[in-house]
Amino acid sequence: MTIQTVASRPFLDQKPGTSGLRKQVSVFKQPHYLENFVQSIFDSIGPLSGQTLVLGGDGRYFNRQAIQIILKMAAANGVGRIKVGKSGILSTPAVSCVIRKYNALGGIVLSASHNPGGPNGDFGIKYNISNGGPAPEKITDAIFARTQVIDRYSILSALDVDLDRLGETQLGGMTVEVIDAVADYQALMESLFDFDRIHTLLASGSFRMCMDSMHAVTGPYAHGIFETRLGAGLGTVQNGQPLEDFGGGHPDPNLVYAHDLVERMFGIDPLDFGAASDGDGDRNMILGSRFFVTPSDSLAVLAANATLAPGYKDGIAGIARSMPTSEAPDRVAAKLGIDCYETPTGWKFFGNLMDAGKVTLCGEESFGTGSNHIREKDGLWAVLFWLNILAVKQQSVEQIMRAHWQTYGRNYYSRHDYEGVESDRANTLITQLRGATSSLKGKKFGSREVAYSDDFSYTDPIDGSVSTKQGVRIGFTDGARIVYRLSGTGTQGATLRLYVESYEADVAKHAQDPQDALGDLIAIADEVAKIHALTQMEKPTVIT
Repeated sequence: MTIQTVASRPFLDQKPGTSGLRKQVSVFKQPHYLENFVQSIFDSIGPLSGQTLVLGGDGRYFNRQAIQIILKMAAANGVGRIKVGKSGILSTPAVSCVIRKYNALGGIVLSASHNPGGPNGDFGIKYNISNGGPAPEKITDAIFARTQVIDRYSILSALDVDLDRLGETQLGGMTVEVIDAVADYQALMESLFDFDRIHTLLASGSFRMCMDSMHAVTGPYAHGIFETRLGAGLGTVQNGQPLEDFGGGHPDPNLVYAHDLVERMFGIDPLDFGAASDGDGDRNMILGSRFFVTPSDSLAVLAANATLAPGYKDGIAGIARSMPTSEAPDRVAAKLGIDCYETPTGWKFFGNLMDAGKVTLCGEESFGTGSNHIREKDGLWAVLFWLNILAVKQQSVEQIMRAHWQTYGRNYYSRHDYEGVESDRANTLITQLRGATSSLKGKKFGSREVAYSDDFSYTDPIDGSVSTKQGVRIGFTDGARIVYRLSGTGTQGATLRLYVESYEADVAKHAQDPQDALGDLIAIADEVAKIHALTQMEKPTVIT
């Protein structure tokens, strides 16, 4: 085995987004492209000699090949040990779990999350730091800066590592440890939730549930936890075999792409509980019998009922939510007498708050919820939390949700995604909105009056770092909100996300369809931003 130093030239498009670097597979397969970015990570995170890293991905196309390249580069760069998931599989929450449990320097996650996979699909890579969370901007900025000047990378000339056999092997001077992808994560979940009580619920025969893993990374976790450990019947997990192209599907757990689950939950004989997770296992969708729980409401319910789970029996320190997420969790925080922090979109913004002990639960409207047990959002954690609540309360999902609204009021909320918008058009729309913010205050649209309008910026209360241009907000005097932002998780064109929210305290008005309840706000949003005219799209791609 010899270390090779390979000459290279910079690629100018390697700036990480909110969740690392995501591009089409064809881009990553260019000679030196992946290697340049990986070397830039290694060059930016400090001395590697003797350090432990964690490595794994969601099993999408190019995952195995990328892992072999990264292992050989890690060995050439002096890493002491790498823990890699069996068959190259590790969910994003499991990576965070393993980093924290074994005090690793950090980890490399190979995933494009909820983006499509396959040879013509997407691939992604991101670095997580020693607390288990995504690298903060100061590190991702350093990685990007290095990609702009890199002229070489180091790689070990060696045979591939057998990723399908548990145990240790040597790769040059580095130890490669192939680990059980599920074991450490399952042990953590058992420490947080009442598995015996959930087992009683799932094994009773009267409670029927479905976990849709969408042919993505959570399949092995779901089979092991729900069907083997918790006694749910075989077949409870559907689409449980991870596939390189996710079975031709789009591994995004929403009402459009998780259509197999939605059909079962809204059909003639619906199940009691349904859940879906995404490509890398950090997102979740919760459904009851013919009932959809918005991610914002899910976070609020988990916060309001946190003490029912053993891991949170002493209460929670605080809540954090991304700015576009509805204000439903704020109402729970106010009643509990704890703080609720509003951050930009991106899980990395929660890390400092959790490390400082300021918050326990966190959530984003994009189907991500989690807690300080790790430093990533965690799809199966949310599903287990809901099952723990259901097992204790012995109520249906709808009953729990309606009781919550009766106590806190209902935040009608919806997100409209316009995917694949031509980038110039999307940027024009946002630029014009930013220019209009100063003139909107006091303006009336029907019965609603604008109370404020701005481009959200955030000053981290822990380290003082500032993040600007995080989304255009329009707030009304009655508490309603409209938010516009461009997503940083796509690889083609731009995705415009529109968020609309209105609060309703009157229980008698809690049965409206959200699109009807928010109809006037949706119209105002188009009037202000000229969405249809500028995007040239008649309707959203996805509505949640």
